[in-house]
Amino acid sequence: MLAVAFDWSFLSENAGGLLAGLGRTLWVSAIAIAGAFAIGLVLGAARAHRIPVVSQLASTYVEIIRNTPILVQIFFIFFGLPQLGIRLDAFTVAWLAVMVWGGAFNVENFRAGFEAVPFRYREAGYALGFGKFATFVNVTLPIGGRIALPPSINTYISVVKNTSLLYVISYQELTTTALNINALTLQTVETFTTLAAGYLLIVWTLSALIRLLESHLALPKDVR
Repeated sequence: MLAVAFDWSFLSENAGGLLAGLGRTLWVSAIAIAGAFAIGLVLGAARAHRIPVVSQLASTYVEIIRNTPILVQIFFIFFGLPQLGIRLDAFTVAWLAVMVWGGAFNVENFRAGFEAVPFRYREAGYALGFGKFATFVNVTLPIGGRIALPPSINTYISVVKNTSLLYVISYQELTTTALNINALTLQTVETFTTLAAGYLLIVWTLSALIRLLESHLALPKDVR
């Protein structure tokens, strides 16, 4: 049986570069998750309430993004937009690409959450004198947002993992940094074991934090 020893000096010798890549991954992920949340909330509400024009545009956006590979989207933003006179630096392309991808999935998460709110609750809001917007803010959003949280967790986790695809534009996030280190050191086992452990740590931490939020915001059983 072939045994492969892990060279622990790899971590100390490359810690600076790996931590820098990790920081860029976390920064891009944070921007993308915040943006995906905003996109999902606004366009999900538009779709759930059938707002003319906006709902149709949101539906088109969702269909295009959900049915094309994210790699194609990254390439289009980085290489295609300059052909149209729109030039973006690698950092902007990085967070924009994963945000647009995550936003499309979040639109459907929030749409389903808002549509799951029983109509009788909205009727109660109207009976209290709330208008449509006030009813949404005070009734639909607090309940529908909680319903949409579990599927949104999966979207946010996927956003983090999809940042690894940014190596195709040479943005120096964690995966690109690891690939560069591996090319110089040829310590493949150490490189990709560390890389996998880094993503596991990020995803487990994010999952734990969001699960904690989910339990804090859980709806009473009689409201579901």
